[in-house]
Amino acid sequence: MIKIENDQLTAHFSEKGAELQRLGSKPTGHEYLWNGNPAFWGKYSPILFPIVGGLENDTYTYQNKEYHLSRHGFARDLVFAPKLIGDTEVAFSLSENGETLARYPFRFNLTIRYRLDGPALHCTYEVENPNQHAELLFSAGGHPAFSVPTSKDLAYSDYFLEFNGDEVLSYHKIADNLISDEVVTLKLEDRKLPLSHSLFYDDALVFKTLESNEITLKNHKNELGLRFRFDSFPYFGIWSAPDADFVCLEPWCGIADSVSHTGRLEDKEGIVRLAALQAWTRTWSVTCF
Repeated sequence: MIKIENDQLTAHFSEKGAELQRLGSKPTGHEYLWNGNPAFWGKYSPILFPIVGGLENDTYTYQNKEYHLSRHGFARDLVFAPKLIGDTEVAFSLSENGETLARYPFRFNLTIRYRLDGPALHCTYEVENPNQHAELLFSAGGHPAFSVPTSKDLAYSDYFLEFNGDEVLSYHKIADNLISDEVVTLKLEDRKLPLSHSLFYDDALVFKTLESNEITLKNHKNELGLRFRFDSFPYFGIWSAPDADFVCLEPWCGIADSVSHTGRLEDKEGIVRLAALQAWTRTWSVTCF
């Protein structure tokens, strides 16, 4: 495990998937990240690249040739090259190889950069297109799972998500890993969404029109919580495994196939088209309190 720290937080990472696996408060000892219990979900904060979500039959076509990618792509399963930058920052790098080219016919440079700043952790995605004449087509996103700890005095239903820019939520339901045309509308009270396990029994809530760029996780019994900030991510997912004590806050540049998608990568909703020799960055952050 690779560690960075400051006087307020300690963060641990795995080289596999460049995955954040622990985020703890030094003053209180509180762990803000899900513990990865495989009885519910054995991941912590996977990196989604070069797709977000699922493809129909795990298949897409590009320039009339068929390729296969599993849900959320391959980055979360590959080993990145780490580079520590002082005590409070680390960068993980991944580029194409023979294995990736067989499933995804693009050269790329992907860097995931984590930086601590006081009570906040910043996660930056950097994608570079090294091709001199061809564009790079990709999607990228985050999938951090935050702990929702329960006890005899604190239930999952005591927690809520507070949105800084939405009073009504409209989300798409998922059908067989694809985005359906069915939209569910939730009216919020004081911009708060109460958490319940049943909220996720039909899979994730997928948002295409979220106005918020900040979501706060709080509860009614104590002062512990976190503020999740995301800018310039056009899609967002909220999910938990059935009856698990966590909630995933997922900023996405890209989205799963819709039920009516053609299968062509060139036509895929939310796909990023990065011109030759250009770079692209996005950042999300979590502030712990």
